[in-house]
Amino acid sequence: MQYLAILGRQPKISLAELESLFSNVKYLGGNLATFESKKEPEISRLGGTIKLAREISFLENNSGKSTPVDFLLDFVKTNNYSGKLVIGVSDYSKNASARGAQGEALHVKRLLKNHEVSARVLPNKSAGLSSATVFHNQLGEKPGRFELIKVGKKWYVGIGVQNINAYTKRDQARPARDAKNGMLPPKLAQILVNLCGSLRPGATVLDPFCGTGVVLQEAILMGYRAYGTDKSERIVGFAKKNLDWLMRSNLAIGKGLSNSGTEAAQSPFEGPKTWLSGPERPEKGALRASAKPIELACADATDFTWRQPIDAVAFEGYLGPPMSNPPADIKLKSVMADIYPLYYHTLRNLSSQIKSGTPVVMAVPAWLRPDGRYQRLNLLDEIDNLGYNVIKYQNLSQNDLLYFRDGQVVAREIIVLRKK
Repeated sequence: MQYLAILGRQPKISLAELESLFSNVKYLGGNLATFESKKEPEISRLGGTIKLAREISFLENNSGKSTPVDFLLDFVKTNNYSGKLVIGVSDYSKNASARGAQGEALHVKRLLKNHEVSARVLPNKSAGLSSATVFHNQLGEKPGRFELIKVGKKWYVGIGVQNINAYTKRDQARPARDAKNGMLPPKLAQILVNLCGSLRPGATVLDPFCGTGVVLQEAILMGYRAYGTDKSERIVGFAKKNLDWLMRSNLAIGKGLSNSGTEAAQSPFEGPKTWLSGPERPEKGALRASAKPIELACADATDFTWRQPIDAVAFEGYLGPPMSNPPADIKLKSVMADIYPLYYHTLRNLSSQIKSGTPVVMAVPAWLRPDGRYQRLNLLDEIDNLGYNVIKYQNLSQNDLLYFRDGQVVAREIIVLRKK
């Protein structure tokens, strides 16, 4: 089945996430991509996708036409729906306009009226409805509420929009935060885990630089087992506090991860719990009976021996000192000389402990230069010697895997590897 993704502000990174999880990913340009999936995807699992939609032609029962009116009439008939439909139209075609999208919506309304079906049309301030408009009007969430999306001659129906409130809560409501240790956005942490590919439910995701636990948090919400280490005992304490909060909160309960319908009475660090099931329950025996669902340790990633099994590795390492302006060459060389050994020795240590084929996804620093380019850490020069292969993508190159805001001095380069 074909799906349409409206990608985030850095579409190439979003494309890498899609390619890691789905088949036949095609980049349509701008912030649009299509992909195929046998199972309907959940937008809550995708950090880089703003909206998801399904091609309407695949939803028709008997009609061979691919029009939004046919789809809506089929919905009304199949569900014996008697209420007023709520419709919004987004047009992502080339040269689309707000006026044109509104005209399409009103045309659909008139055709529905000919079949004695009433509808309310949402006004278009732009050719594509904002994610906030879709979210607040619950399009695709409640019966009878639809976002119809046009791309050229094809029509899609929205099946999900990114819940910015959920990301904000996961970011700002955590009880232990440390600005000096970096502020990894939950969306990016989710992308890092997804770049590991499709892991089995209950798989162990290791973060050897776990910080306050953002990557581990997202791994847990995907139904994976979290294993984190960090050199700072204080920061490990922060991570433990945050993950304990997560498992006792409505965030976890809403995902089916808590061990009861109320707040968990025990800490998630005390032993296996039934809440480590995630969106899909693990196969019987997927976790060893003695395994803890969340494990943290104070450890140096360059020489620590992690407990097995390790199914995937995802982390953001030390990004160096914060900078408000592009550093002078001599300062940048000094910073790079300090940081490079940390990643080199960590990768070498990991290589000796993980199995062939294990994914390793990391975010490492890159620095803005006066000419607008970013200077990278050049870790890729040693990757082959360290025992890894660099993952290549169809719709992007390694140069596209830079995560940054406009003017941000210290960016993140995302590197996706697999153990040879």
